[in-house]
Amino acid sequence: MTDDDRRHAEKMAKRKQVQDAEVASKTITAKGLLMVNTGPGKGKSTAAFGLVLRALGHGWPVGVVQFVKGAWDTGEKRALARFEDLIEWHTMGEGFTWETQDRQRDIAAAGRAWDMALKLMADPKIRLLVLDELNIALRYDYLPLADILTGLAARRDDLNIVVTGRNAKPELIEIADLVTEMTLVKHHFAAGVKAQIGIEF
Repeated sequence: MTDDDRRHAEKMAKRKQVQDAEVASKTITAKGLLMVNTGPGKGKSTAAFGLVLRALGHGWPVGVVQFVKGAWDTGEKRALARFEDLIEWHTMGEGFTWETQDRQRDIAAAGRAWDMALKLMADPKIRLLVLDELNIALRYDYLPLADILTGLAARRDDLNIVVTGRNAKPELIEIADLVTEMTLVKHHFAAGVKAQIGIEF
């Protein structure tokens, strides 16, 4: 064994001791989490659907409610439809607000989406619920923030919820268990590349 190998082995042994102690200090073995994917970078919904795939791999029933996206033919919806026995998918939005240009219509659509979210939250079979682009509905005040916070806080102990979308409200961040902010470093859209099948949808 070289000196470099020995130093590396000693360093990793110390790291393992620290890591093992950290893991041993955690006492909660299971908890339904409220997770928020936000920020200006790409990948918020993508990360949520990656989590959906993981949950499905363990046989969890999953719910998806899309608050903004309209009748897009997306790759994730096509792929996850193969798990029709485990997934309940509801696209409730009518497209981005600049497309509808009708605030009252957007408010009504968001209200219907939240009603569906509450229905799925009450279903004891659902283990993971994705509320895709809920942050956008909250940003434009399509839904009363206080009602949403109350509903999310009252979720079942075994229900995991992922909320996606830019500009998460500080109050939502406060009650969340996990918040991930996708940071924009560089985006191909700025170089003139349009949204592509298989990458953006």
